[in-house]
Amino acid sequence: MYTKKDGHVHTPFCPHGTKDTLDMYIEQAIKEGFTDLTFTEHAPLPKGFIDPTPMKDSAMEHNQMEDYIESIQRRKEKYKNDIRIHIGLEVDYIKDYEQEITDFLDKYGKFLDDSILSVHFLKINDQYYCMDYDEKTFGLMLHEAGTLYNLHKIYYNEVLQSIHSRLGEYKPNRIGHITLVNKFQKVYPITFSNLNIIEKILASVKEQNMELDFNVAGLRKEYCGETYPNPDIVQLAQKQKIPLIYGSDAHSARDVGKNYTHYDLLTNR
Repeated sequence: MYTKKDGHVHTPFCPHGTKDTLDMYIEQAIKEGFTDLTFTEHAPLPKGFIDPTPMKDSAMEHNQMEDYIESIQRRKEKYKNDIRIHIGLEVDYIKDYEQEITDFLDKYGKFLDDSILSVHFLKINDQYYCMDYDEKTFGLMLHEAGTLYNLHKIYYNEVLQSIHSRLGEYKPNRIGHITLVNKFQKVYPITFSNLNIIEKILASVKEQNMELDFNVAGLRKEYCGETYPNPDIVQLAQKQKIPLIYGSDAHSARDVGKNYTHYDLLTNR
């Protein structure tokens, strides 16, 4: 059966996104010819973890989860003749908070159809940073790590750890934007190869029978200009027959389905 899926879409529940309604996201997906749409709002951060961003607006609050689930369930029914709607989350893997993440997934995982596991927060010298917040924060992280190479190594090791992490039976099966560390590459040019660690990550994804998020948001970012992962890594993943799931990472309705042609061309669909 033919499917055209956007597997990474945010919602008005996102505190750093837009207030576009769920219906606006869905209707844009229908307009773009999608058969499937997964809402993957940022899951509430683990209990006890303090959001390091200035506005503390990285994710939903815990008390919003029931409303989030119920709101999407209603849309499933409303649009059942037009598009398949999936309830999901973008869950943050955060070092030292595995148990709290597992507890959360044990509580809500049974309501989820399709989710993503991402690394946004890195612990460097006992301090957490939101690595994709802005180029200044990335610069602070670079200073703490010592070199850009060290920072990349810390990030990719964390992605690798997320793949191997034990988060219970509801652990997300798709790894989000594995090259997010490249978001500011036009400010901090990469002069070295990450091929060895990337190959380890892909081998682990394959071994765990997981999927990869083919995230086009980087094309919309001023200092990035490429997909996460980039075309070279996409080719490596395809050689291992790792499923690549298109994700617009839309935080507004207008970005649903954006740059789908990149996915179409690179995955030879």
